[in-house]
Amino acid sequence: MSGTKVPGAVTHYNLNYGHFQSEVYAEIRREAFGQDIGQNSWHTADEQDRFLSWLDLSHGKRLLDVACGAGGPALRIAQLTGCSIAGIDVHEHALKNAADLAKECGLGERSEFCAADASRSLPFDDKSFDVVTCIDAINHFPDRLWVLNEWSRLLKPGGRVLFTDPIIVTGPLSNAEIAVRTSAGFYLVVPRGYDELVIAESGLQLLLAQDVTANMAKIAEARQSARARHRDTLRTIEGESSFEDEQNLLATTAQLAREARFSRFVFVAAKPAESSHSEP
Repeated sequence: MSGTKVPGAVTHYNLNYGHFQSEVYAEIRREAFGQDIGQNSWHTADEQDRFLSWLDLSHGKRLLDVACGAGGPALRIAQLTGCSIAGIDVHEHALKNAADLAKECGLGERSEFCAADASRSLPFDDKSFDVVTCIDAINHFPDRLWVLNEWSRLLKPGGRVLFTDPIIVTGPLSNAEIAVRTSAGFYLVVPRGYDELVIAESGLQLLLAQDVTANMAKIAEARQSARARHRDTLRTIEGESSFEDEQNLLATTAQLAREARFSRFVFVAAKPAESSHSEP
C-alpha cells in the first residue's frame, strides 16, 4: 500500500494492483497469508482481529483507512463491526478493485473510496471519523508530524488512530540492505522511539506500542515462497527483472525482520476528549 505517488512506487504498486484480481495473485495471497482479505502488506486476518479489539468500532461509527489499497482489509472491518468506512489511496487500479469488491460484498452504501495523496490535506471535514487506520504505509509519507496532525483534525474527540510502521531501525544495517528494503519508492526510515515522539508532539495520547515484527518476517518469507512456486506465470506477467526485484525485496525484508534489524511496530493513540465545563 502507498498513500503518496512517487517514482518507483508507481511501478511496484500498479504491478500488484493491476493484476490483483487475477487467479494467480489471489492464490499467492491464500498461500502466503492463510486467509485472503485483499491485503498487500504484512497484515493478516488474525492480526486485524487483534487490532480491532483496541478500536471500539460498531454500527454508526466511521473509519478512515489511509492508503487503503484494494480495500479488502477495510471492508472486512465494516463486515465485522457494522461501521461505515472511507478509504483513500493514490493508485487507480487499487481504488477500482476496492469499489468492485465493495459492491460484491454488499457494502456499497457503507463504503466510499477516493483518490487522495495522504501527505496532503484530505478531503474530509473536521471531526468526521471515530477511527483512522494506516497499515504499513506511514513510512511513505515525508512529514509524519504533519500527517498525524491531519489525522487528529479528522478525528472526533476521544477517537483513535492505529498505524503500523514497518521501517524502524533496531540494529545495524548496510547501505545495500537499506537500498533493497526501501526500493519501492519513497521511505522515511526512522529509529526506535521516533514514532512515540511525533505522536506526543501531535497532541495525541499514546495508548499502545507493540512489536509486530514477527508477522512481517513470517509473511515476507511466505510471500517469497508462494511467488517462487508460481514463478513461470509471474515472470510472464511481471517480466524477469521485476519478478527478481520483488523476490529480492521479500527475501531481504524477511532476513532483516528475523534478525530484528528492521522492525515493525503497531501504535494506537487517542485524541483527547473535549473537556466539559460546568456552569458557575
